[in-house]
Amino acid sequence: MSPRTNDSAPESDSGEQPPAGPEAGTAKAGTPASAIGTAEAMPEEPTADATAEEPTAGTTAEGPSARTKAEESPADARARQSPADATAQQSPADATAEEPAAGATAKESPADATAQQSPADATAEEPAAGTTGKEPQVGTTAQELPAGVAAQEAVAQEAQGHAPGSGADGGADGDGVHDERVAAVRRLSVSGRRWRAAQLGLCAAALAVALTAGAVVLGAVRDGGTANAAAAPVAVSPQLLASGDLDASITSLQAHLRAQPKDFGGWATLGLAYIEQARTKGDPSRYPQAQRALDRSLRLRPDNDPALAGRAALAAARHDFHGALTYADRALKQNPYSERALSSRIDALVELGRYDDASKAADLADERRPGVPVFTRYAYVRELRGDVTTARRVLEQALSTATSRGDVSYVASALGQLAWNQGEYKTALTYYARALAADDSYLPALEGRARAQAAQGDSAAAIRGMEQVVERFPLPQPLVELGELYEARGKKGDPQKARDQYALVDAWVALARANGVNADLDTALAAADHGDHKAALKAARAEWARRHTVHTADALAWALHVNGRDKEALPYTRRATATGYHNASFLYHRGIIERAAGDAKEARASLKSALDLNPGFSPLGVRKARTALGAAK
Repeated sequence: MSPRTNDSAPESDSGEQPPAGPEAGTAKAGTPASAIGTAEAMPEEPTADATAEEPTAGTTAEGPSARTKAEESPADARARQSPADATAQQSPADATAEEPAAGATAKESPADATAQQSPADATAEEPAAGTTGKEPQVGTTAQELPAGVAAQEAVAQEAQGHAPGSGADGGADGDGVHDERVAAVRRLSVSGRRWRAAQLGLCAAALAVALTAGAVVLGAVRDGGTANAAAAPVAVSPQLLASGDLDASITSLQAHLRAQPKDFGGWATLGLAYIEQARTKGDPSRYPQAQRALDRSLRLRPDNDPALAGRAALAAARHDFHGALTYADRALKQNPYSERALSSRIDALVELGRYDDASKAADLADERRPGVPVFTRYAYVRELRGDVTTARRVLEQALSTATSRGDVSYVASALGQLAWNQGEYKTALTYYARALAADDSYLPALEGRARAQAAQGDSAAAIRGMEQVVERFPLPQPLVELGELYEARGKKGDPQKARDQYALVDAWVALARANGVNADLDTALAAADHGDHKAALKAARAEWARRHTVHTADALAWALHVNGRDKEALPYTRRATATGYHNASFLYHRGIIERAAGDAKEARASLKSALDLNPGFSPLGVRKARTALGAAK
């Protein structure tokens, strides 16, 4: 998994405003124009009240410069409110005029028609008037209820997070089922340190069945934790959405949508909040909820850009990057200044391996919507091209302008990861500490801190920290990292503990696939080192067929290697390192493959480069790299 796939920057809580880029000639080569200069010249994230104007047809967007934008008042920003933002903020009376008549359907693009949808998604439509309120069978089409008490009840259930008739008894109350599923994942993670791998395999299979059958349940949020919501303009308090309490934001949105069910902006924001919840809590069962909310927004107002941008974000979260690009482009046709769409477009191009296009997209996004979400993506594109200096400078300036807890945590963690990649562990720990000071539950910072502690040789602290991560967020990468920390420690019982963690990866993959997530890259990486080698190669080939990135090239090369096909692996491992991306694991894989293929000289150079760059890149990999380097001399 690439570092940014499941760790997107928190989106701005503002409306979409079209600031013009900074004056020509002020940018240094390789740095976004808006990220140059002192921190005072950096554009601050607009307040949650600050919505902005999209130019009307035939006009030119004349937004303020970076400095002017940072100094403008909320009143000035509201004066530039776009039509799309204005309709999202509309009054209840206005909102009721926008829903199509019963049975009307929004026009759907090919991307809509081909979007991967679980059976649960197919049953999410409200029953037609006169029906019992039970869910339609998969494959049937249910019309929307007309206005009235029955429609209000169905909408209330959907806003609350229920599908009509989705409870265990066929009723509306599905909260308990969802809570039990979420709790089961966490119990499974904790129990993984005690149970045998065979028992975990049975639990993983049972978990997959339960999640597939229960995906229709849209449980209300009760599992605790706080995070920043990715918010589109809605007719609820923007200050609440920016408050940092995602659960409270979702609860408020649900209450608002029960009262104002035709607020398409509210449905779009609820969908985005569910996507953010899936990311921050490691719970992909939120994705069907997000899809329902976003689809409802598009039924109420076809082609509204917040919902289209939300569908782009959802597709990216599910690793459907072609779909993400399609939706982002559609959103940008409606609103060229949509921050979410601009950001999702960069993400999609990066994850499709189209790095030149991603660089151009980052430049365009910086011209139109400079700010933390764009700066962090700009920096990552530069990092992938080997320009660590520019990446660090842009991230440091982004951090200097970050004000929300979510932005501070995200940017500081990105700086920590960048430092760790270069073997700068003390610097990395400093940045992770800053991220956790802003949000002590932020997953990438917790995981990064444990990784840096392990690299410094503090295995006890690293294991404690990674155990805390997987108890709350049993995701593939920390599960594998914890397993390798156990193996490296080698105490009595550690080998079994390690196997338990690797078995839990299968449980997460089942959970992800049950909720529409393509998990082939996760499967390939974990199985190549700690599982079924043939399955690893099959998954890596499938992922390579979809997208050609440095990460998929590395995964395919390593899967070929563990299957004894080193000559075939060579071009892929060299392609993984061809962009100049500073990644010690890639160099380690290349060195091992080159050595197995009989190229001792190249193997020594690659292995030495890996250890020089980041001598603590992996608890197990470092040992193997040193052994192989010694044997290659």
